[in-house]
Amino acid sequence: MQAITNKEAYFNYEILNKYEGGLVLLGHEVKSIKNNQLSLKGAYLTIMNNPTPEIYLVKAHVSQYKKSGIMPNYDPERPRKVLLKRSEIDALIGKLEQKGLTIVPIKVYTKRNLVKLEFGLAKGKKKHEKKEAKKKKDVDKEIRRALKY
Repeated sequence: MQAITNKEAYFNYEILNKYEGGLVLLGHEVKSIKNNQLSLKGAYLTIMNNPTPEIYLVKAHVSQYKKSGIMPNYDPERPRKVLLKRSEIDALIGKLEQKGLTIVPIKVYTKRNLVKLEFGLAKGKKKHEKKEAKKKKDVDKEIRRALKY
């Protein structure tokens, strides 16, 4: 399986710290993700308090596995729990209390047959920062093109 990346995350956010956690999935969702049927566009992570704080991946679209048959109640964008240690969750909660920080998914991949999520603590970029990044990318592309010939 190739890693499924969220390219929008690097364009819209400045990633400060990266974390890794496991995803709680159903069997057919794992097969679907291994077939690259996952979209992280518009996805984010949130903290829900059901007696204790837990982190969930929200708005990630996992298409229904083609060979699983008809599932009338399947919600492809349901919240999926992210498995982390209590100390990591507490540290994230402390950092999120700072203004302007959010948690964004970066990459989903397999590690020894387990589906892992790499996410980051991020700060949103302003419009002029995005334009500068695009200009720099274009200049680098022109330099590579010139060096090629």
